[in-house]
Amino acid sequence: MSRSQRKIDHIKHALNQEPPGGGYDDIRFVHQSLPETDAADVNLKQKFQGKDWDYPVMINAMTGGGGTETERLNESLAEASAYLKIPMAVGSQTAAVKDVSQEHSYTIVRRKNPSGLIFANAGMDCTYEQALRCVDMIEADAMQIHLNTVQELVMPEGDRAFSGILAGLEKLVRDLPVPLIVKEVGFGMSRDTINKLSSIGVSRIDVGGRGGTNFASIENARRSLPLEGFNSWGMTTAESLLEVRGFGGHVTAAGGIRDAGDAVKSFALGADAVGMAGPALRMANEGGTEAVIDGMNHMIEEIRFIMTALGTETVEAVRHVPYVLHGSLKEWAEQRPSQ
Repeated sequence: MSRSQRKIDHIKHALNQEPPGGGYDDIRFVHQSLPETDAADVNLKQKFQGKDWDYPVMINAMTGGGGTETERLNESLAEASAYLKIPMAVGSQTAAVKDVSQEHSYTIVRRKNPSGLIFANAGMDCTYEQALRCVDMIEADAMQIHLNTVQELVMPEGDRAFSGILAGLEKLVRDLPVPLIVKEVGFGMSRDTINKLSSIGVSRIDVGGRGGTNFASIENARRSLPLEGFNSWGMTTAESLLEVRGFGGHVTAAGGIRDAGDAVKSFALGADAVGMAGPALRMANEGGTEAVIDGMNHMIEEIRFIMTALGTETVEAVRHVPYVLHGSLKEWAEQRPSQ
């Protein structure tokens, strides 16, 4: 099977999934009857590389490299990100690195969003030369490297050797002309992983927890004999946020962010922003640019209102609001206390 066809298969399977969510049902805020806050005073703005990031939400890596179909989806996502002034990450650019005819499905993003925040993306075995090509291809403001060991193991034609990845990441941190973001693809990040990344200078992570698009399930659907033990593998996004407390850098929560409530709970657990891939892809597929803008705008307005109800005017302030943990998330916090 060609890499291009595999990309299209990934999208089809992702659109058919019904993700369970990133573990946020086990956290509840303590209601504030006197919040003493005006919705108009809630400030959601950030800056990155000197560019405005108007809301703590981004369209995360999902698509590209599948010909005209992925070009169409990326066009809608890029137009929406330009309108909203939020970042967008393209899907893995390995397809275009190996086949120049696929570049158009990625370069469309910069053409439709010429001055916004665009993140390049490639796999964890990406060399410096390949990463630089990915950055140059879309004039990227940052480079995402995704960690996807489990996906590769389940993928019929995937990699089976993972030694030397950390050394490769260290070179990218040191030598790339743009910041490096290290992200998971749906299996979460542990404290052990964060400690390794911190030791080589990584300052921006995307925890990519379980609960959103399930790439183990997608790859198992492509196997004649599934490796079913991996379908429920990994940590939820909420559990991952508990693990990475104390990281000290910028944290994006992704994986099963269903709505504004999940987003604000992510902020309470230490995230600076949330990333959405599957939901944005569905909106783009069903209604194009306008559907993505409308859906994101509704979520952003609700984030503002929830923060108002909590008496908070910034994402940083949400980290200090009282909340109660229940169920498996409480058990995780008790058995994996912050160090």
